[in-house]
Amino acid sequence: MSENIKQSHPKGLYFVFATGMSERFSYYGMRAIFVLYLIKALLMDKEFASAIYGNYTGLVYLTPLIGGYVADRYLGMRRSIFWGAVLMVLGQLFMFASALNYQSTELARWLMYCGLAGLIFGNGFFKPNISTIVGQLYERGDKRLDSAYTIFYMGVNVGAFLSPLLCGFLGDTGNPADFRWGFLVAAVMMGLSLILYITQKNKYLVGPDGTAIGIHAPRKADKAKEKNNELPKEKLNVKKLMVLAGGVVLLFSLFMVLFDKDVIGAIIYTACIVVPAYVITDSSLSKIEKQRIWVIFIIAFFVIFFWSAFEQAGASLTYFADEQTDRNILGWEMPASWFQSFNPIFVVAFAPLFSMMWLRLGRKNMEPASPTKQAIGLFLLSLGYLLIAFGVKGAAPGAKVSMLWLTGLYFIHSMGELALSPIGLSMVNKLSPVRFASLMMGVWYLSMATANKFAGVLSGLYPEAGKPKSFIVFQITDLYDFFMVFVVMSAIASVILFALSKTLQKLMHGVR
Repeated sequence: MSENIKQSHPKGLYFVFATGMSERFSYYGMRAIFVLYLIKALLMDKEFASAIYGNYTGLVYLTPLIGGYVADRYLGMRRSIFWGAVLMVLGQLFMFASALNYQSTELARWLMYCGLAGLIFGNGFFKPNISTIVGQLYERGDKRLDSAYTIFYMGVNVGAFLSPLLCGFLGDTGNPADFRWGFLVAAVMMGLSLILYITQKNKYLVGPDGTAIGIHAPRKADKAKEKNNELPKEKLNVKKLMVLAGGVVLLFSLFMVLFDKDVIGAIIYTACIVVPAYVITDSSLSKIEKQRIWVIFIIAFFVIFFWSAFEQAGASLTYFADEQTDRNILGWEMPASWFQSFNPIFVVAFAPLFSMMWLRLGRKNMEPASPTKQAIGLFLLSLGYLLIAFGVKGAAPGAKVSMLWLTGLYFIHSMGELALSPIGLSMVNKLSPVRFASLMMGVWYLSMATANKFAGVLSGLYPEAGKPKSFIVFQITDLYDFFMVFVVMSAIASVILFALSKTLQKLMHGVR
């Protein structure tokens, strides 16, 4: 590899940067005003709105399993990304139609559900494959990969920063009729992402050797190798399928009982156990491949605790910003949805510094292993909630506190996110066998599906007058109690992951 290649990134990375930025603008723009639309236009209570939010965001991260599997087996990454984008455009248009008819509550709800379905399945095809294709731009073992995923992640956050500002400005005005304009802007940006992808993919989606990437399904290539005896033939294991089917039925029934017949929750939690079991029992995996996959599974488990707390941004922290944060700036009241731009702007500002830091530490062989970076991210998450817990401690019910507390939380969480999320994407790409690349990215997002569903459950604990709430040993009577749930949960997860880091690093077999 030449010195020039070592120092620069391929042009395809910046094409993926722009495509992902437009798509994330669409997603986060809609999300910024979603729960506000539910409680202010469709007049839902916070607990029910939180449940819908958790179901939606949970399924958004569950369907990448389907998209990853279909891409690996049949469509390839390019066509999967295309069809995902098409479905998301339609989904955003249905959300616009819902807001257009918000006064006809029943019609508006059904249009909203159709829109959410389009966004959920579209995201399932788009997200795991656009993330995986970043890794295909580089040779295996390229030390620039962590840096590349950090740059890609910066593009995601450029979209996430701009979208709440514009969609919130147009939609979060205090007039329920205006939510439609926020959803329409999200639809337009998703359309632009689709157009960019269609017109430029052939020019920029090429590998290190100049050949096109993402056209063919990797598993089809494996079938060709099987015919040439380059790989052991894949056999249909009826016993394994029967055991997995039995496990699905048993686990689904168990979760239905434990979570009061929550069908979506039961589906997500069942998949979180069964799908990893299906992957790890694949007979074609070598011992080293299995150990590396186990590392992904273990870290993915801890990531659940990170995202379930982090994703309060779209639900409970939005309630907090709307009702109990002083948003007055020189006589102008900032829209509550604008707080969701704070995290991405911090990420955009500091992502280049993190990227340079990993590169410099890598050159000196001092870069922390991926599990250690994940543990640092969890610790910073806990610290952010500790800050805001002290900010609201002793505050009178209904009193508004300075926006500096929420701003501080988002700043600390952004540092934690930069230590955890782009590094996680890079880790999955480096540890996954090529033939399971998209599926393993789907498994990674499955942990986020579980986290987002759990985030909706936790958001439902947000204190409301006349509604006593509790969680395990926590009795939640005020905001201090509520935020301390996340402090304790994240701190415990961080300490355990730090303790496991050296063992996990050995199982990675040289991969950093």
